[in-house]
Amino acid sequence: MKTISDFNFKDKKALVRVDFNVPQDDQLKITDNTRISAVKPTVDKIINDGGSVILMTHLGRPKGEVKDEFSLKHIVTEVSEVLGYEVKFVDDSIGEKAEKAASDLQPGQILLLENLRFHNEEEKGDEAFAEKLSKLGDAYVNDAFGTAHRAHASTAVIANYFKSTKFFGLLMADELKAIDKVLKSGEKPVTAILGGSKVSTKITIIENILPAVDNLIIGGGMAFTFIKALGGKIGNSLVEEDKLPLALEILGKAKEHNVKVYLPSDTIIAESFSNDADRKECDIYAIPEGWMGMDAGTRSREQFNDVLLDSRTILWNGPIGVFEMSNFSAGTEALGDSIAEATKMGAFSLVGGGDSVAFVKQFGYADKVSYVSTGGGAMLESLEGLELPGIAAINK
Repeated sequence: MKTISDFNFKDKKALVRVDFNVPQDDQLKITDNTRISAVKPTVDKIINDGGSVILMTHLGRPKGEVKDEFSLKHIVTEVSEVLGYEVKFVDDSIGEKAEKAASDLQPGQILLLENLRFHNEEEKGDEAFAEKLSKLGDAYVNDAFGTAHRAHASTAVIANYFKSTKFFGLLMADELKAIDKVLKSGEKPVTAILGGSKVSTKITIIENILPAVDNLIIGGGMAFTFIKALGGKIGNSLVEEDKLPLALEILGKAKEHNVKVYLPSDTIIAESFSNDADRKECDIYAIPEGWMGMDAGTRSREQFNDVLLDSRTILWNGPIGVFEMSNFSAGTEALGDSIAEATKMGAFSLVGGGDSVAFVKQFGYADKVSYVSTGGGAMLESLEGLELPGIAAINK
């Protein structure tokens, strides 16, 4: 893996693709700066070498139009504060203005280019646009794992113009190492927890990870498709009727790979999809008509806990209950506690995928696990075994 650790950036301008697609409030103030702080080690390394940094990113979906609310000028101050350096800004990403700002950059300085997606060519993976961007720097660094699954001009095509000076940033390298630990080099037993609502969105992940894992915990809404396929009564719980045969097929494949599958044995049920609905605990195979499963029950939590405390490598993708509602968050919190405890005991734990990441941040588990992935879609495609364009471009 070619990382920035293999290169000295003294007197070099590093063109660094970052993912500053950050959430903002109505006043355009950043509400979560995790993605900015995540690239600080990469920026520090280049600056400490005596190089300069040109940051490029997208923000939102302006679809090729210049729109003030998507301008990166609104985030410059916070980027400066989080990175710990003064950050200059130029209101375009290609052309004379951008070229002059890049040319004037001195060692130790940082420049932020305007939103790449103000140009349609970015998302189209346009060669000419990529070439114009490439003229701004001496080396190309991809530290945007969150966009590595996109074959855009700045994430993949641009690398063609840097034959020997293209590298992964330190964040990107950490993401790839974390995934490799789960899929290839992790200490056994390896346990994967897959939650969320639908089996259909996780099929390729399940098929790809079966040869790598020892245990598979299936929870959340998708569990009810498996329970019904096995003959259980699931009341009004979420189910993908057309995926019942597939659920049985997955269980069969797991058996072939000697993977132990753990489904919830009990569940917290409610009369409606509401935090204030009447609720009670029952066997997951015997949910009464008119009731729906909303969270993992007490026995399920204990069983999952036993499996996790015996694991050395853990992948968590997807909550096991409707954690957004306080009365149905206890199962996912219990799972978080179990993973935190296993991590404390020396296990490696990787959390990835939008809802799981939202949960660990919201409930304070981010510092209690080994690694929280910054890339939702990219993380999932990696787990599916796909080669991401942004990764392939550096490895070429």
